[in-house]
Amino acid sequence: MAALLLTEPAVHAADPLAYSVMFVSAGDEALDRALNDSSQLVALRETAPVGPFALVARARDDAARLETVLNSFGYYDGTAVVTVGGRQLEDPYLLDQLERAPSGVVVPVTVSVVHGALYHLSKIDIQGTIPADVPVQLGIKPGAAALASEVLAAQEQLAEALRGQGYALARVDKPIATLDTTAKTLAVEIKVDAGPSLELGRIDFKGMERTEEDFLRRRLLVHSGDRFDPEAIEKARQDFINTGVFSSVRARTGERPDEDGRLPLNFEMVERPLRAVGFNGAWSTDVGGSLSVSWQHRNLFGAAETLNLTGGVAQLGGNSTTGIGYNAGASFLKPDFFQRDQSLQADLGAVKASLNAYDQKAVLASVLLKRKFSAAWSGAVGLSGEQENIVQNGLARDYTLLGLPLTLNYDSTKSPLDPVQGIRASVVVTPIQPFSGSTSGTSAQLAESSGTTPFVLLQLAGSTYLDFTGSGRSVLALRGLVGGAVGVGVMALPPDKRFYAGGSATVRGYKFQSIGPRFPNDRPVGGTAVSAGTFEFRQRILDDYGAVAFVDIGQVSPHGGPFTGDWSVGAGIGGRYYTSIGPIRVDVALPLSRHSGSGSFEMYVGIGQAF
Repeated sequence: MAALLLTEPAVHAADPLAYSVMFVSAGDEALDRALNDSSQLVALRETAPVGPFALVARARDDAARLETVLNSFGYYDGTAVVTVGGRQLEDPYLLDQLERAPSGVVVPVTVSVVHGALYHLSKIDIQGTIPADVPVQLGIKPGAAALASEVLAAQEQLAEALRGQGYALARVDKPIATLDTTAKTLAVEIKVDAGPSLELGRIDFKGMERTEEDFLRRRLLVHSGDRFDPEAIEKARQDFINTGVFSSVRARTGERPDEDGRLPLNFEMVERPLRAVGFNGAWSTDVGGSLSVSWQHRNLFGAAETLNLTGGVAQLGGNSTTGIGYNAGASFLKPDFFQRDQSLQADLGAVKASLNAYDQKAVLASVLLKRKFSAAWSGAVGLSGEQENIVQNGLARDYTLLGLPLTLNYDSTKSPLDPVQGIRASVVVTPIQPFSGSTSGTSAQLAESSGTTPFVLLQLAGSTYLDFTGSGRSVLALRGLVGGAVGVGVMALPPDKRFYAGGSATVRGYKFQSIGPRFPNDRPVGGTAVSAGTFEFRQRILDDYGAVAFVDIGQVSPHGGPFTGDWSVGAGIGGRYYTSIGPIRVDVALPLSRHSGSGSFEMYVGIGQAF
């Protein structure tokens, strides 16, 4: 190639100059990867084309950069050799050769390294006094490979250890390294000034526009007089973020103690916009499309109270619907109700549903006292009321229901829309007292469905996620559901309180609510119990795409408890497109054990994983 370039006297130089880069392996996969990743010849080859002179300059810069990488791996005698067009960078004819390169020729650039001997740490000398209550944490020790990155990290590790024990103003100088090229060792010296152990002094807040300072002080996890603890301060900062009121919170300590010998602490807040509008949509072949809009006030009275107003239309088409439905609601949440981690939630809503199983018009209201017991455990107790009119199989009845919902939740997952590890579980126990209402229908139907006997609804649901790779790219997701009604027969249950299966929440591939007992006209009846389970494997492909395969199984018991009905099995595949909000989901499923009303296949589109 070099000879070819020199024998082209009449050709004008190409500018910019096309070139290729090849690395000769150093025999260490991690070192090879680090060399390639740090190379500007590689990183800028396509995005920043250069002419002959700039290419030589880029190669020289790379040689120095690659030797720094060798040092970071403990090879302090290492050298990097870069050739361009077969010539060394010091070759006086190199630039002339490149300037004569004809247009269209790709100049080869070759990079090789001679790493030499691996250096080891000989001694680590700490200059200064480390208090006895501070564990010496350096991450390096004599005899270990002298990796520059670990030597430099020792400075921050020691500083963090000192700060963690209250020495907020500790100063740890950058390590001083001395090479012994004969012994192939590296001696390290670190100078330390621990300073005094400090307590927190005055704590102030800045940047609030609407938020009340009293609310922030009630939530504060650190207090004046506490020993300085950066981990505790970070938890307090994150706790303020979790209120949903602030877009950012910064914690800053003073540069010196106050007159009482304590360290001031300031939290600098930036509030989020008070109001937000959101939109949501989904579509499936069984229940059709749904569109909703929400309006939220994030800080209604200055103590992170939220007001949510929602409205939407549903059942836009679908093979399990008989008309368009709607929903509207208002929800108010008061955090820290009487005590921290306890909130009061009040909801009021209206719903209209037109489904194959029944037609419903209802007004719903509830008040819940919610309590967070730990990072994973939470619970709620409340009071709910419903006034509804339901028409099923020619029988129209008004229901007035009073409930006492009791909930216990466990959630160790990290993402609500795309969990890859952890467990979710919930237990819901809801005693319900029905009150008499007006009824129209046949005498047999009236006799069977009348009654004001109280009953209890029980439901246990859970899911777990097994990450095979540790990176969230290959995940086995498992889901289970068991529910039942105690103290009442199926026809005495309001139709919307009966248990159904079929659809995205239970067994995909079947029409919504199509699994279980049916009337003679083939409409769903519902049952007194349900059982369902799912096995789903999720595989991420490249950066933004993914695929899933799943099997769902479920049954509805016409009378009695769970696991007493006929089982139905559905299976399918799906695709995922991962966005910053969450994965966009498209699933297609088939019923493997078809029956009357099950349908032939179903498709589901939405945001977030199926569970």
